[in-house]
Amino acid sequence: MPEVNTDHLDEQQVQLLAEMCILIDENDNKIGADTKKNCHLNENIDKGLLHRAFSVFLFDTENKLLLQQRSNAKITFPDCFTNTCCSHPLSHPLELEENNAIGVRRAAQRRLKAELGIPMEQVTPEEISYLTRIHYKAKSDGIWGEHEIDYILFVQKDVTLNPDPNEIQSYCYVTQKELKQLLDKASKNEVKITPWFKLIAETFLFKWWDNLPNLNKFVDHEKIHRM
Repeated sequence: MPEVNTDHLDEQQVQLLAEMCILIDENDNKIGADTKKNCHLNENIDKGLLHRAFSVFLFDTENKLLLQQRSNAKITFPDCFTNTCCSHPLSHPLELEENNAIGVRRAAQRRLKAELGIPMEQVTPEEISYLTRIHYKAKSDGIWGEHEIDYILFVQKDVTLNPDPNEIQSYCYVTQKELKQLLDKASKNEVKITPWFKLIAETFLFKWWDNLPNLNKFVDHEKIHRM
């Protein structure tokens, strides 16, 4: 595996690079594990290294979507606006369990606490709905990038927030109109958004948002949307 100098990067974020992600094939079958660092190096991504991930979209009871702006300490896509929470299930038994994506939903609960400070009891795995999966690839810079099969998870609940500033520099709840304005600003390079959030917003998000009370008709656990 390539040696990359991480001395100039944020110490707390570098420690997280040792976490073990779940390696998968193009059909989301588990084939092993590797460090978060190795999974996010473009040199390995270009050889096909692919890992499992998730994206949480959390709405309050007024149907507003919680967005976060990633901190400038983040190694991939710093300062970018994105959906509520984006991360990876880890290669240990609780998060490897695949039945109805329970492992991924447990990982989402863990990261909602770690990033946004949402108490674990406020959002349980049972309250997180798994809709579908998308497969995408994106470069953050010349060294780091993403290549993931991303589980799309929805939650609707009023929650308590206490974000970790090392993870998140700002957050806001937005209406559909406000998100469209943000996407418009991003298209003019006035703000930055993550590539996966852009893909999801341009393809699926608004029709899902219109149907928050009856998302069941959009559940598709068979297909992986290749983007």
